[in-house]
Amino acid sequence: MRFFGRQRLQRRNVFVARWLSSVRFGSSIALVALALTTGFAAQKDSLTQAELFTITNIYTAHFHFTPEQWKAMEPERTGGFFGGGPRPGGPRFGPGMFLAPAFVNAADRDRDGLLASDEFKSLGERWFTTWDKSKSGVLKNDDLRDGLNASLGGPVGSAPRIMLQGREGQRNGLAAAMGVEFDYVKADLEFAGRKFTNVAVRYKGNGTWMQSQGSMKRSLKVDLNEFVKGQKIAGISKLNFHNSVTDQGWMNEVLSHRFYRDAGVASPRTAYARVYVTVPGQHENLYLGLYSLVENIDDNFTDEHLGNKKGAIFKPVTPRLFDYLGEDWERYNQIYDPKDDPSAGDKQRVIGFAKLVTQADDAEFAARLPDFLDLEQFARYMAGTVWLSTLDSILSIGQNYYVHLDSKSRKFQFIPWDLDHSFGQFFLMGTQEQRNELSIHKPWRGENRFLERVFKVDAFKTPYLTKLKEISETIGQPERITKQVDSIAAAIRPAVKDESEEKLARFDKIVAGESVAPAPFGGGRGPGPGGPGGFGQVQPIKKFAVARAESVREQLAGRAEGADLDTPPPGMPRNFGPGTFLGPAMLAKFDSDMNSELTGAEFTQGFEKWFAAWDKEKSGALTEEQIRDALNDEFMPPGGFPGRPPE
Repeated sequence: MRFFGRQRLQRRNVFVARWLSSVRFGSSIALVALALTTGFAAQKDSLTQAELFTITNIYTAHFHFTPEQWKAMEPERTGGFFGGGPRPGGPRFGPGMFLAPAFVNAADRDRDGLLASDEFKSLGERWFTTWDKSKSGVLKNDDLRDGLNASLGGPVGSAPRIMLQGREGQRNGLAAAMGVEFDYVKADLEFAGRKFTNVAVRYKGNGTWMQSQGSMKRSLKVDLNEFVKGQKIAGISKLNFHNSVTDQGWMNEVLSHRFYRDAGVASPRTAYARVYVTVPGQHENLYLGLYSLVENIDDNFTDEHLGNKKGAIFKPVTPRLFDYLGEDWERYNQIYDPKDDPSAGDKQRVIGFAKLVTQADDAEFAARLPDFLDLEQFARYMAGTVWLSTLDSILSIGQNYYVHLDSKSRKFQFIPWDLDHSFGQFFLMGTQEQRNELSIHKPWRGENRFLERVFKVDAFKTPYLTKLKEISETIGQPERITKQVDSIAAAIRPAVKDESEEKLARFDKIVAGESVAPAPFGGGRGPGPGGPGGFGQVQPIKKFAVARAESVREQLAGRAEGADLDTPPPGMPRNFGPGTFLGPAMLAKFDSDMNSELTGAEFTQGFEKWFAAWDKEKSGALTEEQIRDALNDEFMPPGGFPGRPPE
């Protein structure tokens, strides 16, 4: 090493890394060589973004926290849904964790975070009127079931309407809706051969956060520039370390983002990182595991990939995208979660498009749609989304994508995000066969007025089907995807092995094309969704690619229709959902004359009794915490739910 000298050594390794990254990696040897070279290449004084986000680069990221900083990372409220149980002072496990945010968001008209008695009563009156679809003046068990399904989340597998939205001004998502918020703390970071002081670090994620309870391997968001201005690497200041706890092969996200990019969609670039933590007196150089390093969606991203740094960026969470809610932006703000400070014109553009989607007739909608939506770009985005059968997305839940409003064209463009459940691995939506054979003509679950209308417009549907055909003939070829899986596996296997022998065994099976049981919830504290009573096993990418390629090819040729996700799995009724359990309980509590139906008076009086009983301090208003605890008491079965974490 001394023979070359430091600068000469750096130049040599940078040359080797660039040469290796310029060839097509059909060889595992080339990938291993690149992985070994990365450690040297990353230490040069200036990386380009393309070099930083080379797909098989494996960096070392070492975080140094003080004990106080490490403790401050923990959110004040953490749910114990996926094992581990609630920590002291955290919310009690139960249905209230999910239902309370829905009650507050639906009834809190003045957005003060409290439900006054008139707001609570008004919610009951509104729900009765809405749920009484036959206008009979009474609600029976089926009406309550369907009404609760529609208001509190929809049937199993359909898109929740409210429960994925956090409090106003906070982040969205399932954990956020349950009150889990993350604060930045200061830490020092060694990354890519450089040392950064006083970087901002916080946990991130929703489903991955919940599944990582009981484990220290949690996703992290890092802002190098928050506390020390000008601190960057490769010209960027924000880094996302995703923990891959839901991905047995550590490559769903990495390969899916590459798939989108190859399909002509601006999508985050990725690499990998071994993540370590040191906390004096607690952890010394502790290996948390292999993470995927994912490019952040911000103005730097849009400038680099879309050539527009000034456009507005939104991260919607709603199954009713571009639903018209009136002219007041406050009704849209939390739903669309702007990532910058949108101008008045940007806000009005969202509202204007929503008005078109909701109110225009078919002729006007088709004529004006190209003024609002970049149809060619959206066709590519949807073709990639549908081929990958990534259902934790716009196709169902209504999350995990960004929307960019171009400042020049004033058209909306879509950017994929959070793809750990891609390649047909989102267990909550349909059967594996349905995900493999997802319809290319009606790929969404439940009602989705935006997609329903767009898919009827020839100016979208023609390029969309053309792109699907192109994908089928090129990047969707199973042989190509198989080679990508093998290549990445060769590079990351040593880092997976260092996590645990159990994880390595599952990883090797996935790479070999064998199905495996999902990882346990809570970092090993119980069976995963494929365990006893679960949803089956994880189908590997290789098997999915073969099945999906065949299905899309047959559908394009008109020889197959594809799977409709609104068809319930065998043995499960179409209207199964939260109302299946809550409806009978609500009927029993409100039915004063015991005739198995509720009049408007009984329903409203039931809500009034609830308010009086729940307002224990007689303050005249209920907090979300009070509603959560009260709903747990009202709806918790005697003895709790099976498998309920201990308090």
